[in-house]
Amino acid sequence: MQTVEIVLALLAAVVLSGAAARFLPLAVPAPLVQIGLGALIALLTKTPVSLDPHLFFLLFLPPLLFLDGWRIPKSEFFKDLPVILELALGLVVLTVVGVGLLIHWMIPSMPLAVAFALAAVVSPTDPIAVSAIAQRVPIPKRLMHILEGESLLNDASGLVCLRFAVAAALTGGFVLHEALLNFAWVALAGVVIGVATTLVVTTLNAWLSRAGAEDAGPQTLVSLLIPFAAYLLAEKVHASGILAAVAAGVAMSFSEVARQTVAATRVRRNMVWDTLQFTANGVIFVLLGEQLPSILAGAVETVRTTGHHEPWWLAIYVVAITLSLGALRFAWVWGSLKLTLLRARRRGEDRASPDWKIIAATACAGARGAITLAGVLTLPLAMGDGSPFPARDLAIFLAAGVIVLSLLISSTALPLLMKNLELPPDLHGQEQAERAREALAIAAVQAVEQMQAASPHAADADFQAASARVVDIYRDRLDSLAQSGEVAVAARRGRGFEREVRLAAVQAERQALLTLIRQRAVGGEAQTRLTRELDLAEARLRGAGA
Repeated sequence: MQTVEIVLALLAAVVLSGAAARFLPLAVPAPLVQIGLGALIALLTKTPVSLDPHLFFLLFLPPLLFLDGWRIPKSEFFKDLPVILELALGLVVLTVVGVGLLIHWMIPSMPLAVAFALAAVVSPTDPIAVSAIAQRVPIPKRLMHILEGESLLNDASGLVCLRFAVAAALTGGFVLHEALLNFAWVALAGVVIGVATTLVVTTLNAWLSRAGAEDAGPQTLVSLLIPFAAYLLAEKVHASGILAAVAAGVAMSFSEVARQTVAATRVRRNMVWDTLQFTANGVIFVLLGEQLPSILAGAVETVRTTGHHEPWWLAIYVVAITLSLGALRFAWVWGSLKLTLLRARRRGEDRASPDWKIIAATACAGARGAITLAGVLTLPLAMGDGSPFPARDLAIFLAAGVIVLSLLISSTALPLLMKNLELPPDLHGQEQAERAREALAIAAVQAVEQMQAASPHAADADFQAASARVVDIYRDRLDSLAQSGEVAVAARRGRGFEREVRLAAVQAERQALLTLIRQRAVGGEAQTRLTRELDLAEARLRGAGA
């Protein structure tokens, strides 16, 4: 019963964190609020949650990574794939080596292999916290796409490096060519298993759906099971379950294009996934906060591992590690950008160097989170001979400190760096969207005209009038898309005003419906249908302005 109460308290903390983050006077991101609420729960209940890292990985990471792979814009992801790979592979390796050597130099009592393991778990970035900050700060879309793509891949590379470092700590040796072969197997097998799992499941699911009417419930449940299946299958053959979940999500988006899902099913499924994402993201940070009091309680004992007696030395180490992570990230991004500009100039391209604030924002956006927490907790308790794993408690404390401090830096620095920064408009994306709208409108007009010619009601005046009204809607859209220059700007401004007016009208409809409901003038079935229609209309209008 106590476990159920703790779970309910964690879920309540997730709900409260959203409201608290909005009402706080400062722009505090939700993850920091969730960590604070988790710590408060631990202090009030006096019963710390026994967090099994392997269970933590299985429950939270596969669905979240699957969803990220599913929803990330594919064209932008593959367009920036070289930059993403540089950050997700090159920067991770540099971080493991550079920060690992720094940790071993600062704390000689921590073996080099353990220092590398700690550096490996703090190398992956966490997009959840940055996304929460991005809701308040206008981060450029391309930068967000790069950060999201980086986080999808550096989770796997960081944890693979962790596996090698732990193996070296347990065996006392490290063979480079064996590590490279192991990495190739872990990565390639994980990707293949993830893609194959999605293709097999979606093919069978489509075959079953054709055999009978498609039901939203089973379809949603199938989508929820795919990431867990991919993760478990990959782990069974000692491949990367994380990469398998990411690859399964990427394959899911392509499978969706090949096999169209009924619109009602897609809407309901998206609602379930949105709720799952919000809950899982929140619980992760609440659990981190819930673990902090027990981690801090052992700080006095842990500090003796470093050769000191004053607990404030631990704070110095946390600050040093966090600043070194930021410095390496800044240097890597700056160097990568300079090489990219140099290669462009050699090809005869004239590219302007971006504002230094963008480079600094990329460095500050490297907040750590769930992967770091779960990864450091997987450090073994004992060596092969039964002796305690060296400096395990110290590594856990330092990793937790880096998570909190990196979140604080990101939430403070990003708003300052993005303030008054003139972002170039995404003209290419806007042009693509307008060309697509034009093609869709033309297809709709042609379909209506064909229907007019083939319909048995072609001679019916009411049918012809209804068809003409539909065609007029799409022709108005084509006329507005054909405008250019100042006329186009004025038309967009007018559409913005129209959206505001229509939103006000929808809100008035909603208030009128509430009045009718209170007066019991509307039955339950009609109430549900009208509410759904208003919800879809409002969502469509708000989405058009995003």
